[in-house]
Amino acid sequence: MHLASFSAALSAALTCTILPSTSGFAPIESVGRGRGVHQQQQNVNNKIQPLHGIMDEVNSDAFDLSSLLKNDDDDNGGDDMEKAYEMFLGQLVFSSNDPRIDIMDNYDLCADPEWLTWLERKIATTRDVEEKMALQDLSDMIIDVKKRVELSQEAEERAASEANDAEKNRIAAAEAEMEEGRALSGTDLLKRAAKVDTAGVDAMVKEQAQDAAKQTFYETDLTPEIRKSYEDMCSKVLPPYKAGDTPASVVFNNYEQFDAQFIKVLNERAMNGDADSQSILDALAVEQQNRVNAATMNIKEVLSKGEPMRMEGAIVKLAKEGKIDEPFLLLLEANADQARAAGATGPADLMTKLRKRAIAEKDKQSSSKEIKLLRQLLREPDSNEREKLLEEAFTPKEALIVPGTSVNAQKAIDGEAPEEEKPMPDVPPPDFINCCKAVMLNFGNLNIDEERGDLAVQIKIIASEAEVVATRIYGKGMSVREQQDRAWKEQTTSIFDLETLEIEAERRGETAPWANADGGDELLPGFGMDGKMQVGGN
Repeated sequence: MHLASFSAALSAALTCTILPSTSGFAPIESVGRGRGVHQQQQNVNNKIQPLHGIMDEVNSDAFDLSSLLKNDDDDNGGDDMEKAYEMFLGQLVFSSNDPRIDIMDNYDLCADPEWLTWLERKIATTRDVEEKMALQDLSDMIIDVKKRVELSQEAEERAASEANDAEKNRIAAAEAEMEEGRALSGTDLLKRAAKVDTAGVDAMVKEQAQDAAKQTFYETDLTPEIRKSYEDMCSKVLPPYKAGDTPASVVFNNYEQFDAQFIKVLNERAMNGDADSQSILDALAVEQQNRVNAATMNIKEVLSKGEPMRMEGAIVKLAKEGKIDEPFLLLLEANADQARAAGATGPADLMTKLRKRAIAEKDKQSSSKEIKLLRQLLREPDSNEREKLLEEAFTPKEALIVPGTSVNAQKAIDGEAPEEEKPMPDVPPPDFINCCKAVMLNFGNLNIDEERGDLAVQIKIIASEAEVVATRIYGKGMSVREQQDRAWKEQTTSIFDLETLEIEAERRGETAPWANADGGDELLPGFGMDGKMQVGGN
């Protein structure tokens, strides 16, 4: 082959590799001899594939043997995990408990990053609007609980670090004092011994001075964990706002969430020069004044009735209208204190009575009986009175009205006595304990009484008292192992128990199902009347 022919063939091959170009322009034909053009046309007709190198083969999937190592269980593992996630989601959504309680009980599963990623993907792919909103609320709850747990862990770590530092400082001070004592003379040692004799008295005086100078809630410093816990709330009430929102409208819509701790956070930010926080505080002061003015008008309306019974009737009306709020109760309490301080016992007693009636009517508007009971217990300082309230709520009571079910209606038509439900308490103890857990998760950091401690401490005391009352009424609860042992025992029956039941049935003129001698139709196929297996023909 001539060199010119080899060059023409190589040119034709290279030109053929350009033909599959994605350009909209036609390829330019190379100028060559007739033999070269003929070779190019023949290559096109034969659809010669583009040339590839050795590395192209190596980098391709031709030598990928990972598919041979795949196990059939790998595909099933994804499906099993999907089913497990769906079952766990259903457990959280359809539970009768507060969702935060179930999240805390299954915290390790809820805080799993893979589970959270799966939940976010499910929220993004679902098309049902209501389902999307419900799943988004659940996701927000999980994230909120996760933040609270992390902040609690950070607070514990910080407290442990501070205690460790204090212990190190104490040891260092003691060692320094020991070194100083070694260098003292006899006279100095006698003086130091005299100081030791009066050390106990000085310690008592110092302790009393510390109690007198004890800081109140508003004087305590904010910890880093408290500031972090209110970051979401700050982003919710501070600018930027949506179209049409103002500080006044934001405060009005979120008024119930402005607790004392959050106001301290806003005050700190305002003192550091944050103008937006100051505008929120100003709007909050205006909203509080408006609510106090409205409460004053409502109290005047109640007192204008003249007679105590009519006053209580007016309070019932205000409760149904949702006008009994915290300013209303505080004004009643303030008026009672002022009247008692002025020596007007009658008006003071009347204000106290109206306040108790207002609180009782407000409790009736609660969403559940558990919340109502917990509010009553939190307001009662006497442990004996709390015990009476718990006994009244936990004691089972007979139903005065027979449930109007379809079964009872049919029995009434047939002339039979309706089936009555077994006695039930107003508040079952397990439901009350779950209510306590939910309130502690949501509002456990609130300090509503400086003498009795924060809300979490008070609820723990009430929960322990409730456990004592419930044990006295229902007996001691069983552990998980005891419940398993009981279930195993009750699902098996002794042959002697069967004999006793058979004898009792004969005394009543009845026959036990397993002792029916004429029950030929009930025999298993292939067995005779004597219970033996039949082989062959009859």
